[in-house]
Amino acid sequence: QVQVVESGGGLVQAGGSLRLSCTASGFTSNDYAIGWFRQAPGKEREGISCTSSSSVGVNWYVGSVRGRFSVTRANSENAVYLQMNSLKAEDTGIYYCARSVSGRACERDFSSPNHYDNWGPGTQVTVSS
Repeated sequence: QVQVVESGGGLVQAGGSLRLSCTASGFTSNDYAIGWFRQAPGKEREGISCTSSSSVGVNWYVGSVRGRFSVTRANSENAVYLQMNSLKAEDTGIYYCARSVSGRACERDFSSPNHYDNWGPGTQVTVSS
């Protein structure tokens, strides 16, 4: 069964850090681009990052997280990590990862959820100010 599961969320003070994990099963995560999304209360789901497979080697970030968040792959663990530093209250939300339907490379409009399937259940991140 193809699925991804997020973990690592929690409560952190503003300025702190968290590392989220996206663990894949039923497929090899490095064969696909993986997107990260978040959804704040009362808002639409927002795409924040996409990492291509290691063979392509490109990561994309939206402006609101660029320079603070970074994505890495742990292929031996079939996982993708989202390192979040200098967290702000506005980073609060449920964070999701998802597998790209386009294969190894991220789409140009990587933040559109239309390019992804097999969404995880999400992990809650709360940043207190």
